Amino acid sequence: MYEVMIEKNVKLLNEVFDEDFVLVHMTGMRQNKKEFINAVIDGTLNYYSAVHENMPVEINDDTAIITGQSYVKAAVFGGGKHYWNLQQKCSLKKINDKWKITRSIASMYTRW
Repeated sequence: MYEVMIEKNVKLLNEVFDEDFVLVHMTGMRQNKKEFINAVIDGTLNYYSAVHENMPVEINDDTAIITGQSYVKAAVFGGGKHYWNLQQKCSLKKINDKWKITRSIASMYTRW
């Protein structure tokens, strides 16, 4: 997910996210798939790097939950570049043998 956000790869962003995808930002703001991808592409959300620190996966048949904790360098909503301890709790479903992210809830986490 972060790799294609850093690359601003529209094709892969569309493949990674389900049509009903929703991102819930730390502020509570919600973006659907189209809004989120547009914000990444137009520079409203700029991602520069991500170091993944923890990424447990829970799989239950054709659904999964990934709670990824990554040290992310980003500039969002007109702010400067900052490092974030960003946690993304992602819900996924398997469609035609491909995993799609259906929902992501962003929050901060504490690094030890």
